[in-house]
Amino acid sequence: MGRTTFAIIASLVLGAACLPRDASAEVRLVMVEEEGCVWCARWEAEVGDAYPKTDAGRAAPIRRVDITRPIPDDLDLVSPPRLTPTFILVEDGTEHARIEGYPGEDFFWPMVERMLTEADLWGPDQQDAGRPATVDADP
Repeated sequence: MGRTTFAIIASLVLGAACLPRDASAEVRLVMVEEEGCVWCARWEAEVGDAYPKTDAGRAAPIRRVDITRPIPDDLDLVSPPRLTPTFILVEDGTEHARIEGYPGEDFFWPMVERMLTEADLWGPDQQDAGRPATVDADP
């Protein structure tokens, strides 16, 4: 193989490695829940309305799964969820990370941000952008 051919192949391989993630990949935050779960209700009250309006919520929209039903076939999880709520970050159905239980609003946001960052599903400029800027108690 000549030097020119080698240089072309090397630049193609290195260039492909630098390409961003597939923009068509489906990223979701799967919320495993069940009826009557008090911690699920608390998450709803503290985070539920704000989540889809944040960078984190836009990067990984919520997908709800009932723990009492079979896990959908399109989800490839490391292990079955055992408690509710469980939040599982998936890309194209494959698990990247999870939070078991709801640690409260103050811990939830940084944990979701960390999962997204460690899974390389958003850039450093989005870090700390998941939390809502302001929260109105009662308008």
